[in-house]
Amino acid sequence: MKKHSNINSGSIEVICGSMFSGKTEELLDRITEVKSENLKIAIYKPKIDNRYDETNIVSHNKNSVKAIVVADAEEILNYDTDVDVIAIDEAQFFNDSLVKISNLLANKGIRIIISGLDMDFQGIPFGPIPKLLAISESVTKVHATCVDCGSQANYSFRKDADSSLIRLGEEKDYKALCRNCFNQ
Repeated sequence: MKKHSNINSGSIEVICGSMFSGKTEELLDRITEVKSENLKIAIYKPKIDNRYDETNIVSHNKNSVKAIVVADAEEILNYDTDVDVIAIDEAQFFNDSLVKISNLLANKGIRIIISGLDMDFQGIPFGPIPKLLAISESVTKVHATCVDCGSQANYSFRKDADSSLIRLGEEKDYKALCRNCFNQ
């Protein structure tokens, strides 16, 4: 990851990929780096994501950090935005207002780091992530390993026939697949 040469320059960074690709772990690494630089940071997660913990962002590797839980992106503006960095996990669970909020905060000189799924379980661009990718200064696409063939995976395949768009899950519910295995 490139260091910021001008901390007063706002930016939007997006970390995206499939489930089990290391998105949250990458976000946690960047949060650790920010903290080591003694920068002021605010960390957020959506209220809907309570899989591992109600208030902490937790990776599949069980690394974690305390976060402010918000029901929607607009709530971020209710908290102290006099910070250098804002980190947001599981951004796909927010609506498109996250795009407007991210732009607003980045334009005020804040570095915004966002992590989320770029596609849903059907392989369709998910939530605000596609628009965030378009306006971001930096995109990191991380990949899992296809559990069926071992290739690079970037699809999150739901193992059952549930067709609801949003359903929290883990390895018992989803698996990472490459394009070829996903389309079979």
